[in-house]
Amino acid sequence: MRVLPAALFLRDRLIYVLSGFLMISTGVCLMLLENARYPGWMDTSTIYYFVAAAAFFLMLGLAVDYIRQREYYNQLRNAIERSNELHVEAIVQSAVTKEQQLVARLLEQQMSAYLNKLGAYRRQQELHNHFVLQWVHHMKTPLSVIDLLLQETAKQAPSSEMEQKELALSLHEEADRMSRGLEMLLHTARLEKFEMDLRLKKTPLHNVIRDVLIAHKRLCIRHNVIPQIHGEAWTETDEKWMTVVLNQIVSNAIKYSKNKQGVKKLIFQLEQYTAAGSKLSITDEGSGIAPHDIPRVFDPFFTGENGRSAGESTGMGLYLAKQVCSKLGHELSVSSELGVGTTFTITFQHHGIHLILGGKAD
Repeated sequence: MRVLPAALFLRDRLIYVLSGFLMISTGVCLMLLENARYPGWMDTSTIYYFVAAAAFFLMLGLAVDYIRQREYYNQLRNAIERSNELHVEAIVQSAVTKEQQLVARLLEQQMSAYLNKLGAYRRQQELHNHFVLQWVHHMKTPLSVIDLLLQETAKQAPSSEMEQKELALSLHEEADRMSRGLEMLLHTARLEKFEMDLRLKKTPLHNVIRDVLIAHKRLCIRHNVIPQIHGEAWTETDEKWMTVVLNQIVSNAIKYSKNKQGVKKLIFQLEQYTAAGSKLSITDEGSGIAPHDIPRVFDPFFTGENGRSAGESTGMGLYLAKQVCSKLGHELSVSSELGVGTTFTITFQHHGIHLILGGKAD
């Protein structure tokens, strides 16, 4: 902004200056008409005095108003020249009129909203970067195991069919770990654009569960986990994203059950309500969760005692499941008894679909 503050001030008040001169001209015309009607009734010098006095007070008012607002214009010009910096709104502190004060308040509120969004974006980026680094670190484990198995095979080939089968199962298990880790990374990245990858419809939950269990069939057999599905239920949800949630819960159930001896059950209990939605409870017979870890199991990167002992946890699986359920309008909760097992409960509320559609419409 190269224009002087005085020029800006006069430009903004041009209508008032013209109105003032119009009023003065009108007064002079009335005086002249009255003097023509009654000759000698008014001295011509009186008209000159009126014009001079009116113009003086008009200029005086403009001058006083300009002096009041000159600092505001200077600060505004300075702020515009430094518009590439943050917090330039703090420069404009000499607002005089109510309009200027409202504009200054608007700038402060806009800057505050901008900084909040910027902070949230930075935290999201830091979270994503940290997760990627941690994911890369954890992916080194299955790669190392696969490489070790291949080295041992190269040195001494399996002598029996049982050993060959065991080798194949081990390789499949490590490959599955890598595949699940890659899928988690991709789904976590898609959370930022969740609404663009959403397809809501009436979904049979029992069929989704069966598909998830088929994908984990090999691991269930290998670690003696027997899944059971009780009941049927339909709900409004996104089948693909619910598969992501169930994959994570089932994967955790198997991971924290495999070290226990004997046969372990994995029970899916479905309950259909008439008008209030439905509920799914998933109960495993794994190692359970320590009471002091339960409030934090859905926090990002929190692994707890089980995750640290297993050495396979990224701390992002349950965070991803919780975020997906929240975005779908579902409620995900957990209860557990250490050494006995864990129950995850997903409540499908009938109004969740309307909340999602309302958010998309906005």
